[in-house]
Amino acid sequence: MPFDFDTPIARRGSGCLKHDRRPDLDPFWVADMDFTSAPPILEALHRRVDHGVLGYAQAHEGLIDAVTGYLRDRRKAEVPAGQILHFSGLVPALSLAVRAFCKPGEAMMTCTPVYPPFLSVHHDAKAELISVDHLRGAEGWTFDWKAMEKAVTPSTRLFLLCNPQNPLGRVFTAAEVVQLAEFCEAHDMVLVSDEIHCDLIFDEDATPHFSALHLPERLAARTITLLSPSKTWNIAGLGYAFAVVPDDALRQRFSAARGHTLADNNALSYYAAEAAYRHGEPWRLELMAYLRSNRDLLVDFVKARQPHWDIIPGEATYLAWIDCAGMATDKPAAHFEQKAGLFLSDGTFFGWPRHVRFNFGCPRETMLRGLEKMAAAI
Repeated sequence: MPFDFDTPIARRGSGCLKHDRRPDLDPFWVADMDFTSAPPILEALHRRVDHGVLGYAQAHEGLIDAVTGYLRDRRKAEVPAGQILHFSGLVPALSLAVRAFCKPGEAMMTCTPVYPPFLSVHHDAKAELISVDHLRGAEGWTFDWKAMEKAVTPSTRLFLLCNPQNPLGRVFTAAEVVQLAEFCEAHDMVLVSDEIHCDLIFDEDATPHFSALHLPERLAARTITLLSPSKTWNIAGLGYAFAVVPDDALRQRFSAARGHTLADNNALSYYAAEAAYRHGEPWRLELMAYLRSNRDLLVDFVKARQPHWDIIPGEATYLAWIDCAGMATDKPAAHFEQKAGLFLSDGTFFGWPRHVRFNFGCPRETMLRGLEKMAAAI
């Protein structure tokens, strides 16, 4: 029986960040899909709630088996359970990495545009931020290696990678990831690879995901790989992520910086993650077919209807990055809020003004209605 991604779900008034932060606007902003989670996840949560006791929790055997099985079967990586650290979210893990490896006055590096926390977690360590723009080439977005070499400093300790890239939707090739890891090795940096969108790739044959888990041993020794089921199975509100850190010394240093600053995982998050990794694949496959159609319709709409915009079709994620530089405004998100009643993600917060990010993880009619409102506002 096919899953239903077309029926709108009334989320307003449920304490939902996406819909209730600005209930006067139609929301296409935060990376949160308007679909119910996979049935096996909801069933696992019901069973856990029916147990009746929701005390302090730890990663149980079933979760650990599901995570290591997922890494083996989907990511083709044999990872001992002892190399895995569990977190209540991926952003806290990013913050922890900066605090673990950067002293005050030292620097971390990343490439823009990028998920906004990448551009602010350095404050948690009183570190400096070095950002370099991604470069648009013949094959799409890539790294500006010359600019990165020019920008890096002897006190740069950490590089934050987003792969697949949010908001660009780019899936970096094995050659690019290896070259980035070699760049980090040459400048004695730890590479933190955020791979939260790796199960949201539209064509895994054409653009396979190369995980940092597959780097050569000498490069993997300075690498932390961050993963989570939250974006793929729409369970971000439950708060679960994990890190794979192969090197013992690096893992100890990373974990030791935690202190008492990070919240414990809640009792439900572990069971939702276990169900997603064990039983969520049929739902994921149908989701990706639906999102692929949404992506294609959105790109066709932009190219056919809006000469003021530019877009490169994303290879992954349910987030479209739209260049609005052709519009007669340098604040397109504010323009669409005022003229169309839409809540879009402002490119300024990703490091690139005059762009917007549009979340198409919603029923198709909802997406098309939002696009029509954008077109009518120009």
